[in-house]
Amino acid sequence: MQPFELPEFYMPYPARLNPSLEAARVHSKAWAYEMDMIDVPQHGVPIWDEHDLDSHDYALLCSYTHPDCDTETLNLITDWYVWVFYFDDHFLEMYKRSHDMQNAVDYLDRLRLFMPITGPITETPTNPVEKGLEDLWNRTVPSHSADWRRRFVESTKNLLDESMWELSNINAERVSNPIEYIEMRRKVGGAPWSANLIEHAAGVEVPEIIAASRPLEVLRDTFSDAVHLRNDLFSYEREVLDEGELSNGVLVFERFLEIPTQEAAEAVNDLLTSRLHQFEHTALVELPPLFERFAVAPQQRLEVLAYVKGLQDWQSGGHEWHMRSSRYMNKGGKASPSAFSGPNGLGTSAAQIIPSIARTMPQRLRSFANVPFRQCGPLPRPDFYLPFRTTLSPHLDQARENVVLWAKEMGLLDEPHPLSAERTVWSEQKIRDYDLPLCAAGIHPDATPDGLDVSSAWLAWGTYGDDCYPLVFGHPRNLAAARVQTERFKLFMPLDAVQTETPVNALERGLADLWSRTAGPMTDAHRKVFRKANEDMTESWVWELENQFANRIPDPVDYVEMRRATFGSDMTMALCRLQLGQAVPEEIYRSRPVQALEKSAQDYSSMMNDMFSYQKEIQFEGELHNAVLVVQNFLDCDRDRAAQLVNKLMTERMQQFEHILAVEFPALFRDHKLDRKAQKVLLGYAEELKRWMAGIHIWHEGCIRYNEPDLLRHNAPATAPTVTPCPGLAPPVPALSAPAPAIPARPAPAPPTAATPAPDVPSTTGSRSLGGPTGLGTSAARLKPLTEPAH
Repeated sequence: MQPFELPEFYMPYPARLNPSLEAARVHSKAWAYEMDMIDVPQHGVPIWDEHDLDSHDYALLCSYTHPDCDTETLNLITDWYVWVFYFDDHFLEMYKRSHDMQNAVDYLDRLRLFMPITGPITETPTNPVEKGLEDLWNRTVPSHSADWRRRFVESTKNLLDESMWELSNINAERVSNPIEYIEMRRKVGGAPWSANLIEHAAGVEVPEIIAASRPLEVLRDTFSDAVHLRNDLFSYEREVLDEGELSNGVLVFERFLEIPTQEAAEAVNDLLTSRLHQFEHTALVELPPLFERFAVAPQQRLEVLAYVKGLQDWQSGGHEWHMRSSRYMNKGGKASPSAFSGPNGLGTSAAQIIPSIARTMPQRLRSFANVPFRQCGPLPRPDFYLPFRTTLSPHLDQARENVVLWAKEMGLLDEPHPLSAERTVWSEQKIRDYDLPLCAAGIHPDATPDGLDVSSAWLAWGTYGDDCYPLVFGHPRNLAAARVQTERFKLFMPLDAVQTETPVNALERGLADLWSRTAGPMTDAHRKVFRKANEDMTESWVWELENQFANRIPDPVDYVEMRRATFGSDMTMALCRLQLGQAVPEEIYRSRPVQALEKSAQDYSSMMNDMFSYQKEIQFEGELHNAVLVVQNFLDCDRDRAAQLVNKLMTERMQQFEHILAVEFPALFRDHKLDRKAQKVLLGYAEELKRWMAGIHIWHEGCIRYNEPDLLRHNAPATAPTVTPCPGLAPPVPALSAPAPAIPARPAPAPPTAATPAPDVPSTTGSRSLGGPTGLGTSAARLKPLTEPAH
């Protein structure tokens, strides 16, 4: 008996079958025999026999997922999938069942030798996995550009290497938290690898200029998440009950939400649907402006659209295969019948698609049904699990005065409020109440006076920018002007550290000043990393505006990943790493344990901010970007249940942080043979992250920003303006060299009360005041080496 009934899947794309199916079946079986994958035991352990290959029917999978390619291409693609599934089963039998960690590491290290980006393979294969990889590499890679090769090598290495993550969790009997699981499943699950093969099958390549952009990354990630979550639903019985696997989305949701298996399966299906909705939103809304922004040529646009179509084909075709393969639990599924593919009659695909869209419409519409400025009252704050402490810089009091003087000098306290001729975006009282030097003093207790001033100023600049965007661009709904201003920021972050542009507003003046003080001493490579982190943060402000204009509550996975940018976390981490010097190879910072450590800290602190700022954002700002609201919307639950789950997720991210330090860092040191100096630097970096989280908590508790009386005081209306705006006249869109447009003054709304919050306040996302800012430039404030112990 199946452990649960398969849910009703959202499938808006028709599945089609490649006419070369039978040819691919014949070819792939012959190839598998040639590679010794059938009836050839490995170290005495049988992996596959012919019945296994026939019943799994990978040729059917590839014929459904690549319906338009020619026979030769379909044969090659099918061979790749035979190889990858054989690898998965081979790794299970050789290493997962025996928990053989050391030999697993050696086995995976050798596979890298069969994936050279340039030049020939020089190693001799010693098993069917190596033999198959050598053959496939030589048949596939030569026809592609260096950029595609790099991307394919990375996704293939992830697919292979992160099998160790699954194995280590099995050994520790550890079920991951939902955020960790989604991110890691993308690597070990292989869908990004499939996305590369979609380009090959379609005979196209995503242009290098946009391959790393947010829209293309979101399309790849949403495709991957949907493929993996679908597979988790079908494979739960095989993986969890037979193989003892712990990396399955249904199991993760079952444990985290503390619900029965059937309910967990429905929740996973809801997330699958949400990811497909995000895929569609990105393709329809975000791709067109991306093409214009980078002046993508017409032929390249067609290639990108062919790639998107290929992702859709894979999604629907993969579903059809799961319903038919003996590898999976698929009895009683409410899925499309065989009539879903063309041969069974005209119109049958549409008959399945329309009910699928109708069933999921309530979930889609709920994301656009937010009621802004609704009365919600304060959110009870739980006892956060935070096992780390920090001290405060002795220079805090002077930094508090200096940041006010700096803000005045840059003009941050002078620019007018767009809703009132007699108000400014920021006042001196606001910047004092927000007390951003308190945050800097907790994050960097050992900073010099000048260093603490720089950190405090970065915090002030990022907070001011995040407050400005919803007012200056959001209120008049001028997205084009917001994009121009965001593009202009690059002019004040020159990679050669030579300022040639003249700033024309407070944001530009502040950025130009801080860039010269912080980036000037950096190397060219470090300066590039620093600027990229800053660009990501400022571009995330535009992403928030786009959601605001559509009144769209973000998809939960997209929210978590973008929140790191809106919170400014990547900037913090970039600066911290740059201060560590060259003792640690760059590849170590890109390794899974270090990346996971950083993201755990980022997610913990950003969700803490969302808990503190819930009333400020929901009631006083009409904000959409808050983790509690996102969970409320996704699970369709009440506020208190959502807050409870956010706090639980914070706790599990903190426990993951501790697990990485206790278990994964020692393994990283061992596997990469890091010397004592490099180990000391990485452990010092971890101490920095501990202080970062503790300092952010101190700031939330100590600043005057989130309590209801302070919210009412800061959001009190000003006297009605004397300037009358022209109704319906939007500000002009400036040229790239021009400043952000000035916004005409508008009548002030009625005074706010506890029951009637004012809608004219800055739409900051809570301590996204801390957000961009917390990370901005903070490491520049460090006086002593990062390897010193925490204070």
